[in-house]
Amino acid sequence: MKSPKDVTRYSTPQWIVLVALRMVIGWHFLYEGVAKLFTPGWSSATYLDLSRWIFRDFFQWIVANPGVLKAVDLLNIVGLFLIGLALLFGLFTRVASISGMVLLLLYYVAHPPFVGLGIGIPVEGNYLVVDKNLLELVALAVVTWFPTSSVPGFQYILGLFRKKHTVKKEPAVETAAQSTNQPVDLNRRELIKSLATLPVFGGFVYAVMKKKGWESYERLYLTNDIDAKTSATVKSFNYASLQELQGTIPTASIGDLELSRMILGGNLIGGWAHARDLIYVDKLVKSYHTKEKIFETFLLAEKCGINCFLTNPVLCRVIDEYWRRDIGRIKFISDCAYRGDVMTGIKMSVDTGAHSCYVQGGIADSLVQDGKIEVIAEALALIRQNGLPAGIGAHALETVKACVDYGLQPDYWMKTLHPINYWSASPQEQHDNIWCTNPNETIDYMSTLPQPWIAFKVLAAGAIQPNIGFQYAFANGADFICIGMYDFQIVDDVNTVLAALARVGERARPWRA
Repeated sequence: MKSPKDVTRYSTPQWIVLVALRMVIGWHFLYEGVAKLFTPGWSSATYLDLSRWIFRDFFQWIVANPGVLKAVDLLNIVGLFLIGLALLFGLFTRVASISGMVLLLLYYVAHPPFVGLGIGIPVEGNYLVVDKNLLELVALAVVTWFPTSSVPGFQYILGLFRKKHTVKKEPAVETAAQSTNQPVDLNRRELIKSLATLPVFGGFVYAVMKKKGWESYERLYLTNDIDAKTSATVKSFNYASLQELQGTIPTASIGDLELSRMILGGNLIGGWAHARDLIYVDKLVKSYHTKEKIFETFLLAEKCGINCFLTNPVLCRVIDEYWRRDIGRIKFISDCAYRGDVMTGIKMSVDTGAHSCYVQGGIADSLVQDGKIEVIAEALALIRQNGLPAGIGAHALETVKACVDYGLQPDYWMKTLHPINYWSASPQEQHDNIWCTNPNETIDYMSTLPQPWIAFKVLAAGAIQPNIGFQYAFANGADFICIGMYDFQIVDDVNTVLAALARVGERARPWRA
């Protein structure tokens, strides 16, 4: 045990900096433990599942065994919590530092920032071989071999008590100098130094409580008062985890292509958000969907039985990287929308490995309006030449009718479908607020067509609740639905689809897939 005199080999600025380094790292570890503890449904499953380096098989074995995964999650939280406390208080610092280094090394090995394994460059905290985990690991090495637990720190207080207890057992031979100096007593100044971490811990508790929200009488009273007068209830953000999944999405076939009844839409992931007049939403969506978040979303979708993603040639590179890194095997359908050039879009999509292509709805609407239906016919022919199912998309029912009258027979239709009883729907003047102006006529006409129907915009870009929109689409003839989803919505939406399919029963339009 070091005494305060042992740290005199550091200058005052040196030991202040070292103590600050130890406490900052402790704060970080403690916060990570508390954050995971209070995050509903938190699990390390996705982080481990996305690992692609030397211990990949071991990490995936953990994910595949729920009991082991639960134990790993618990050890992770407890480890972060105890290491953080020890570093913050200066107690068992060497043991805590080495334990923290081991934990950080596991994080680093799971996702090393190497070229070809990383999420992409540049990424905050990821600088090729060096990332935040490695930086903090080296910082803990400094804390380990340049001890700071003596002043300030609880370990010094424990050491003094142990020393005092040992001295009491020795013969009481006392000199005048010894009786004056009393070296084993708790010096007030040293005690204050050793307890200096308490205000920092108090600040941590205050910050966490402020973030979580104080359960004070005033808060409860005001919340209840607001509820009573305005119904503006303050609610916590909770979403379903994989443990709450009630089943996986069933599949059906378009030709030889087997697809899940619900397809993951690409607008949100690509940053194309129909946000009406909320002009900040596009940027918000793009900021949320980092490449890592996209991969997590794909992987979660696959675990829920969603086996297909609908995208465009611009996002083909993301799908390609997802496959190359062997994270998953989600299929993708391309809308071939590339700068208005559908033929180039088809070639790009085929080269990347699209499982199917179709003429995007906006493009098909424009071609029909311009009297260029032959371009759609050429697009179908090019897609089929490459051995893929070929589809036609449409927002306007007139587009579908014109293609049928022209004699086109796609392998499937992509057609919008949603009710128009939400408050912002105004068919007379469309301002990015409605995508199926005549749902009843659409339902009647689509029932006459023999090809499978993938319905999209079934929630009117977020204006309709999933339990209403999903049921409406399946009950009225859709064979598949394409839904844009954030990762935190997937499990809830899958459960809602399963419930909707169970309630559908007999349909006026037979299942075509």
